[in-house]
Amino acid sequence: MPEVRVIGADGGQLGIMRTDDAIRLSEEGGFDLVEVSPKAMPPVCRIMDYGKFKYEQSKQQQKAKKHQSTVILKEIKFRPKTDDHDFDFKVKHIRRFLSEGNKAKLVIIFRGREIVHPETGQAMLKAVVEACNDIAVVEQNPMMEGRRMLMVIAPRSGVVKPATPGGAPAQAAAQPKPALAPPAVSEVKPAAAPVAAPPPTVFVPAEPRRPRDSDEIIKPAPALIPPAPAAPPPVAVAPSAPVAVEPKKPRVTDEIKRAAPKPAVAAAPRAPRVTGEIKRPSAEAEPAVAAEPRKPRDSDEIVRPRPAPKGTSTPNKPAK
Repeated sequence: MPEVRVIGADGGQLGIMRTDDAIRLSEEGGFDLVEVSPKAMPPVCRIMDYGKFKYEQSKQQQKAKKHQSTVILKEIKFRPKTDDHDFDFKVKHIRRFLSEGNKAKLVIIFRGREIVHPETGQAMLKAVVEACNDIAVVEQNPMMEGRRMLMVIAPRSGVVKPATPGGAPAQAAAQPKPALAPPAVSEVKPAAAPVAAPPPTVFVPAEPRRPRDSDEIIKPAPALIPPAPAAPPPVAVAPSAPVAVEPKKPRVTDEIKRAAPKPAVAAAPRAPRVTGEIKRPSAEAEPAVAAEPRKPRDSDEIVRPRPAPKGTSTPNKPAK
């Protein structure tokens, strides 16, 4: 916007001025130019410390939240066949929730064939309302939600006050604590007489403990331990003459291992085996005999006749 209506840092009206001049004026004072009412014509801006403004705003929100009362919806489940002891135990919890200023959501769960008899669940809810009729009022009538029947009851106004932020009922918090009355004169007990100091205790030195035999054995006195003998002084030894070392006598095993090589013995020629003679006959064997030509069979002549020599005419085949 080219022009804005400016409010000073002290809350005074500075009138309508150009936006650039308003920004320059706020920067000279070390403040910020904050748009307060953007829908006005022209928009309203204020010169202020925006960081300090946000801090004060958050403090106010925390203070308002601290004194704000929160109502919690507590859920209690029943069955159409809930026993008397469980019923009384759950009603006790419902009354405690209502006394704290919270609401209670009663749920009846049906299983199997129980869904065809919804009147049993209504009778159970009616019994709960009658047990809490002095501090509760029905906020939502019974309604079916699938296999569950729901009803909401709230604390009765005028009997139970809203809950405090800490969670405790405001009715108990509002009650002032009774002041402690000063004690009566008859109840003041006389001062007790001073008690005489006890006589000083005389300490008698105890007799030294006689050492036991086990002490003498395990921890002998230092005087009983004989001193270690002193080491004898070193004796100078004259260098001895070198002694000739007797040569080592060879052992029997050495003679056996390192014996003279035996003379080589010519090996006897190996006699040929029978199979060798059959497979590899010598040159002196009998000469090979030529095999006789195979006589053709009748089937060979019929199936595979010999071809006629070239240059000869083929006789006419007989007619079929």
